[in-house]
Amino acid sequence: MSIIDKKAIAAFKNIDTVHGHCEECQEEAILVAIVSEFYRCTNCGHDTKQHINGRIRYLKLDDTDKKWIKDNYIK
Repeated sequence: MSIIDKKAIAAFKNIDTVHGHCEECQEEAILVAIVSEFYRCTNCGHDTKQHINGRIRYLKLDDTDKKWIKDNYIK
């Protein structure tokens, strides 16, 4: 295995993914973490927010959530 393959495998191990229900496309999908508690659906590309209240749900982001991500994570 080449050094590039080893680096790629190491990088993908650090990506936070979950299996959940997307509220936008109404499908079971793999959700990839954008930042902590914020995920993107791999089916439709919609951004969601993780909500834990007895069970884990993924909710649509509103404008304040998007602004918070831009202010805190996008430089």
